[in-house]
Amino acid sequence: MKITKIEDNQTHKSKSSFEATHQKCQPSKARKLRLIAILSWVLAIGFEIWAIVVLQKAPISQSQIIILVVLDLIFLIIGSLLWKKSNRLDPASSKDKFKFFLQNQLGVIISVLAFLPLVVLIIKNDNLNKKQKTLLGSIAGAALLIAGLTSADFNPPSQEKYLEQTEQVKELNQGLDFVYWTKSGRSYHLYSSCSYINSDRTKEIFEGTVAQARELKNITDICNRCLLRAKNTSK
Repeated sequence: MKITKIEDNQTHKSKSSFEATHQKCQPSKARKLRLIAILSWVLAIGFEIWAIVVLQKAPISQSQIIILVVLDLIFLIIGSLLWKKSNRLDPASSKDKFKFFLQNQLGVIISVLAFLPLVVLIIKNDNLNKKQKTLLGSIAGAALLIAGLTSADFNPPSQEKYLEQTEQVKELNQGLDFVYWTKSGRSYHLYSSCSYINSDRTKEIFEGTVAQARELKNITDICNRCLLRAKNTSK
């Protein structure tokens, strides 16, 4: 079995601040992702505006409206996924409730702005017959739903949560921020010998910090079996 060590893996002693974890979260990389996300959202809104312009002209091109809605959806999803990725690299503090909500759910707000006006205009458009309104309205409505669900963060990251996770691992791991995970795994592990990852089906195990597991694979949960083993060992 191959064990791959993640570069720049530096274990460190426990700290009472978010500083160590935040440094590994690479806020500069997060800013770049947010810039690309915003540009993608601008393009999505642009396609919505284009569709609205087409709706004002008669005869209305139904196929063109559908293409513009699809393009709107594609760029909105790209932006939302990048935005959520940036939040995991540089999370907000949960102490500021408004900023925390806005940063983590901004994609949902953009989704509403990118589709709801279009849905309303399709329904109220006198140049469309009932069949066209039903078809185009359903497509735009479905796009709004898909965009909203994709953009929503049901488990938003926070500085406090990241610090808590790292401190938990250090407490169980003799003061070291060091874990293992697999390419398809959903949890990080304290032991490379854990039966959940040390099996014939596992071809490669990654080792690194909690922050790296979170950044590279969006893994934020510790293995229950490793947790129980560490607690029993410390007794």
